[in-house]
Amino acid sequence: MVNDVRRRLPYYKSDWTDAWDYRIVPSTGLFCLLPDSAKAWWYRFEKTKMSYGVNEVLLASVLGAVVFSFLAAQPLCIVGVTGPITVFNYTVYAIVTPRGIPYFQFMCWICLWSMLMHFAIAITNACNAVKWVTRFSCDIFGFYVAFIYLQKGIQVLTLQWRAGDAAAYLSISISLLVLMSGYACSWLGNSSLFRQPVRVFLKDYGTPLSIVCFTGYQYIGKMKHIELERLPVSQAFFPTMERGWLVHFWDISVGQVFLAIPFALLLTILFYFDHNVSSLISQGTEFPLKKPAGFHWDIFLLGITTGISGVLGIPAPNGLIPQAPFHTASLCVTRRRVDEAEENKGKTEVVVDHVVEQRVSNLAQGLLILGTMTGPLLVVLALIPQGVLAGLFFVMGLQALEANGITLKLLFLFRDDSLTSAGEPLKRCRKGAVWAFVALELVGFGATFAITQTIAAIGFPVFIFLLIPARTLILPNYFTPEELGVLDAPTASPFTLESVGGGYDDAPESSDDSTPAEASSDTLAESAESVMERGDSVKLSGRRSSAVRHSIDDGSGDRVEEAGSSGTQHRRTTAK
Repeated sequence: MVNDVRRRLPYYKSDWTDAWDYRIVPSTGLFCLLPDSAKAWWYRFEKTKMSYGVNEVLLASVLGAVVFSFLAAQPLCIVGVTGPITVFNYTVYAIVTPRGIPYFQFMCWICLWSMLMHFAIAITNACNAVKWVTRFSCDIFGFYVAFIYLQKGIQVLTLQWRAGDAAAYLSISISLLVLMSGYACSWLGNSSLFRQPVRVFLKDYGTPLSIVCFTGYQYIGKMKHIELERLPVSQAFFPTMERGWLVHFWDISVGQVFLAIPFALLLTILFYFDHNVSSLISQGTEFPLKKPAGFHWDIFLLGITTGISGVLGIPAPNGLIPQAPFHTASLCVTRRRVDEAEENKGKTEVVVDHVVEQRVSNLAQGLLILGTMTGPLLVVLALIPQGVLAGLFFVMGLQALEANGITLKLLFLFRDDSLTSAGEPLKRCRKGAVWAFVALELVGFGATFAITQTIAAIGFPVFIFLLIPARTLILPNYFTPEELGVLDAPTASPFTLESVGGGYDDAPESSDDSTPAEASSDTLAESAESVMERGDSVKLSGRRSSAVRHSIDDGSGDRVEEAGSSGTQHRRTTAK
């Protein structure tokens, strides 16, 4: 085993002793001998005994990016390795390896069975059920994913004491500095400070530059003498363990092949919810998209990538939260206009004019990830302290929490009523109803998070999936339609949901239809003095939940049709 592993890693000591345990010391890239057999590998590998390493995760991200950027109906949805699939993978490992079942072969059959189930979902148009998904389910799942990021960051920091007290405290300091600098860049990018190009640069590149800056921070002054835990890497384009990229899935008993079916069902449920929610959020009501969606085709493609991942022995990729909506937001072209509301007179608001819908950015990031699997860049990755990675987890988690609907409702509840805008939609609800709705969301999040901390984590996809019928069948018994119209909302606009039969609460539409493409030109014409800005804030105040089109008479003999969460998004005026 020792000889197998040392051949795969670029740096190793020559004085090996098989009788001793060993581990990677990332600060030097060398192997050290440890007299304590209780010591484990770096956290990323320890739960699966190095089954998945850096190269496996990178290759999975490249696979998802290339396939979906070229072939997906909605290439704006970023596909990669998510926190929930990580939980699924190491839970399967904990279940099957003590029973002598070969892990990679078993996971391969899970992915192959899941691929067939994905095909069945696509062929039977089962993705039509996504029209029942509302912000209630998405916010709970997004809240859970955000806390997974925060939890992983804390867990990485708890492992730093293996390198000593000084290294642990320095790692904590570095993680907090990464968090503060990354969050500060994001805040400045959404502020009114500096000129627009500077704001866009800070928002788009502030976090990557923080990683580069604080990777070199450890070499300043006396800190350079402190050995920190770093990211362990293996040989370029090779798996972490001594094996080929092709999994010998035939080296497994027939009984174990069929034992993989219930696990495959759970994986399919997870991907059905996780990927479709990611796709829905990346096509949310705040984004006036012009290209139609294609949920059935995308789930078919996801089945293909899942099967390929099993054969290659890499984590199966699927839609990423919060990266998918962040990607769409970064492609928004916005403009500022004067807020006409009486209480906000003189202030400006940001309006999303249109989204630059293309396939290049998804493909480009996938090819850049492929470049990091080369030898020189893997050496660079090996310089990154684990404290920097923990800080990156914190940044991602807090940014996801900041934009989450549960957080926005909590901020409303704790805000001084006298300082709350009169146009806040939540003010139209009873305060008790808002509290009750938020409490239900927090209970759903707490139950999901608690399950994933136990061996029962293998079944958490079922619990997440049950949030959809719970919202549809139970909540209307305790909240009025008007309250649900404010507290909850369809995740995507009627235009996006057309491919799955429209929203479940759609009213009959008029024969004179409208499209986002026509809407954007009308919206742009409203103000000749508006200034086009790329990458400005996409936040919308007072998101409405109505997914139906309303035909209203503006008194001038014209009929104005509005659709989506705001009248500024999909609006068309036609002569009677």
